[in-house]
Amino acid sequence: MTNRILYVLALSAGLAVGPAAAETPVTIGMITTLSTKAGYLGEDIRDGFQLAIDQGGGKLGGVPVELVVDDDGRKPEKGKQIAERFIKHDKVKILTGIVFSNVAMAVVPKVVREGVFYISPNAGPSRLAGKGCDENYFNVAWQNDNLHEVVGQYVNDKGFKNVYLLAPNYPAGKDALAGFKRFYKGKIAGEVYTKLGQSDYAAELATLRAAKPDAVFFFLPGGMGINFLKQYAQAGLNETIPVFGPAFSFDERLLKAVGGAAVGVRNGSQWSHDLDNPANKAFVDAFRKVYDRTPTLYASQGYDAAHLIGSALAATGGSLSDMDAFRAALERADFDSVRGKFRFGPNHHPIQDLYIREVIETPEGTITNRIEAKVFTDHADAYASECQM
Repeated sequence: MTNRILYVLALSAGLAVGPAAAETPVTIGMITTLSTKAGYLGEDIRDGFQLAIDQGGGKLGGVPVELVVDDDGRKPEKGKQIAERFIKHDKVKILTGIVFSNVAMAVVPKVVREGVFYISPNAGPSRLAGKGCDENYFNVAWQNDNLHEVVGQYVNDKGFKNVYLLAPNYPAGKDALAGFKRFYKGKIAGEVYTKLGQSDYAAELATLRAAKPDAVFFFLPGGMGINFLKQYAQAGLNETIPVFGPAFSFDERLLKAVGGAAVGVRNGSQWSHDLDNPANKAFVDAFRKVYDRTPTLYASQGYDAAHLIGSALAATGGSLSDMDAFRAALERADFDSVRGKFRFGPNHHPIQDLYIREVIETPEGTITNRIEAKVFTDHADAYASECQM
């Protein structure tokens, strides 16, 4: 048995039965990470996507949809197997959901060549933004480097001169540090790549302490970030060496697990629950009501991915028989993003504003993020010029 979860999202019971009820739903395949310590990342992407469907009464863009979901376990080979099954057995023409870039690199190039659309709600490896771009691949989140680039600029602006870097040894980890260094112009006190899924950072912290940096920049999503931040505070390093990172390392669920050890940390993001626009306010309120928690950026990206797909389904009447028409509708991105303004660059990656958030403790004792400043306006990724479509 697999961990496959099937959501059959037709018209809700009690609604009037008419011509729309007889429509064949469009099947969307979601390959995501629901197990391991990083499982909550995929859970939030799924929940954000599901919320958009539920709000549409089982439809996206007025078109009935069927969402099939399976857990890749953060394993590239398993992701490939799920994609093949979705395409052959479920006749899926739209895939989404992948969290990790190593899984994306194993899955995306093959499926888009087979005439399947892949809409990324998270992973944005540099190769898929540049030389490996494809007309059937769209990323509704960011290119991997982006949320690190904004921190590099911020740290540089704040006058830090000797920064220690830490990230997992996989495509997104390498993109992370490349992005940070693209805008940070000071010295590098150390550059360390850890094992993906690592939980003990004692050796890395000892090396970091010995390097005597004036700041640390790290990218460790999910459970990796929880363990690192706790151990960093336990070692007393948070009292002398400030920490910076991307939103991936300071999402709402991670902060709940880490607690006060993260207060005061600045992190880069394209989204925050306190962004002041109507679509975001409605999304955050609805998510909290349905799931009883504040959404993470992963949930916001799943929600936007669903609405992007919905905008294309609406424009084509739910038909994917004309791939050029569906692709053109995706390129228009005619939906209300929770980020406010949103558009695609020539490589189908977002051009968007990027922010620095501060981790704070509210008067009620909750640890959360709030926007401190907008650092980049209409920021495009560094690889678009390499994309030939």
